Amino acid sequence: MIGALFPLAKPILHGLDAETAHNLTLRGLGLLPPRKPSPDDSGLAVTVFGRRFPNPVGLAAGFDKGAQVPDALLGLGFGFVEVGGVVPKPQGGNPRPRVFRLSADGAVINRFGLNSEGLDVVRGRLAARGGRTGLVGINIGANKDSTDRIADYVACTTALAPHVAFVTVNVSSPNTPGLRDLQGEAFLDDLLGRVVEARDKASPETAILLKIAPDISLEALDSIVATALRRKVQGLVVSNTTIARPTSLTEASLATETGGLSGRPLFEPATRLLAEAYLRVGGTIPLVGVGGIDSAEAAWTKIRAGASLLQLYSALVYAGPGLVSTIKSGLLRKLGTEGASDLSVIVGRDAAALSRLGLGAR
Repeated sequence: MIGALFPLAKPILHGLDAETAHNLTLRGLGLLPPRKPSPDDSGLAVTVFGRRFPNPVGLAAGFDKGAQVPDALLGLGFGFVEVGGVVPKPQGGNPRPRVFRLSADGAVINRFGLNSEGLDVVRGRLAARGGRTGLVGINIGANKDSTDRIADYVACTTALAPHVAFVTVNVSSPNTPGLRDLQGEAFLDDLLGRVVEARDKASPETAILLKIAPDISLEALDSIVATALRRKVQGLVVSNTTIARPTSLTEASLATETGGLSGRPLFEPATRLLAEAYLRVGGTIPLVGVGGIDSAEAAWTKIRAGASLLQLYSALVYAGPGLVSTIKSGLLRKLGTEGASDLSVIVGRDAAALSRLGLGAR
């Protein structure tokens, strides 16, 4: 129903600046009556991190930063929802305007700067979910003015791990100065060690994931993967937004805006990095593929590259919530064509080719 209404609402929403439209969407979702999604075909189920995901299509962090409407979002058919990013102390983020639609490119640039209502507010909302069904994770970061960023991650993990299925350690946002420096080996090792220790004390069954940037060298990826495996992180999220600006972008004037680029132009670099990560983890931990998923074909390519789970966000700006069911239906058709009973046999099947030769047709 909501998906069917999107074509009518889209001209109105896109007539507003992007952040105002986003805030109105969140308010609208908050007014919806509770709704359970239709059961998914068992062929779409994925078991990772000790949890059974009803389907692999998740909502990426950034849409529901304050955990205001995770259950309404699950009602749209997502297999899981990642809320946040959250930081310990409330912070307003960067000045507006700070998000821009590149409509001709199917892309978005944002420089929100980890705007957050803070740890206490988000913890209260997640705790209020109680025993509701549906898998929800949380993306955590550090305050811009923090003098001890590791302590910020530890505080978020301690407070939030008991209320979520997974905690994603975000060291890859391009909009908090110095945050991507935390991907360096020595600092990352210390950070992950202390986060895992905090999780073990607060909620041992909660998975710890690490979200990485697409703008890293293969040598840096080697180091990140080795550190994540050594610290027993349970998954990698590949990838965050990019600071690169492909020459193929049509919206040349908007492309000059600072911030992280997401959407269709991110698909190829993020998928190549995903394939490279899969070749390095060797199946020891699952990967979450993010970046430019706007169709079932794109989702299928991410799975072939090594993703056990998927996340999308920017494509919803242009296609609306009906995209979720479209992708799920398309994945089922792909499974039927392959004669496969479930997605696990497809995961990483073409990682070597995709990392070496490019992506080919989507």
